[in-house]
Amino acid sequence: MKRVVALLGLVLVLLGLFAILSSAQEKPSVPAEKKPAFKYIGVSKCKTCHRTEKQGKQHGIWASSAHAGAYKTLATDKAREVAGKDVKDPQKAEQCLKCHVTAFGVDAKLIEASFKMEDGVQCEACHGPGSKYKSLKVMKALYKGTQDPAEVGYIVSDEKLCVKCHNEESPTYKPFKFDESSKKIAHPVPKKEAE
Repeated sequence: MKRVVALLGLVLVLLGLFAILSSAQEKPSVPAEKKPAFKYIGVSKCKTCHRTEKQGKQHGIWASSAHAGAYKTLATDKAREVAGKDVKDPQKAEQCLKCHVTAFGVDAKLIEASFKMEDGVQCEACHGPGSKYKSLKVMKALYKGTQDPAEVGYIVSDEKLCVKCHNEESPTYKPFKFDESSKKIAHPVPKKEAE
């Protein structure tokens, strides 16, 4: 009789554990917070605000850089020579486009109509897709440090980002010196405007 009681007790404990485990599995799961999809808007949208003296003529600095002409460079005889006989058209070759245009390989749903691949390595290659941070209000908050850049898709570019393209994989690679190179494309907002 003692054995039967002990066995019944063990069965009840096991049933209780089973019930606890089952109820834990039956609880509806809370959906993970979905991150917003940041979209590429293109340099033409950035230009609207970043071409003025007040903004340090940032668009003009970009427009005169090698980044702005990166896609067009792929149409040159030199590019075809560098690409070799395995690449028929550098302006269509993945191994070229991944560094000569912004947003290569990105889902088409994340590209707005204002974005033009032909504009080469645009603002968003270094600063992230601009759809959520393009407004003056958000930009001012970013400058002041009151807006978390990650929440709006803004990237503070650094050497790690640059060497994704400026590396030995490039057939025209020259040793990359971040400090020197970043000075060539520097485009700070004048102090007064950043405040």
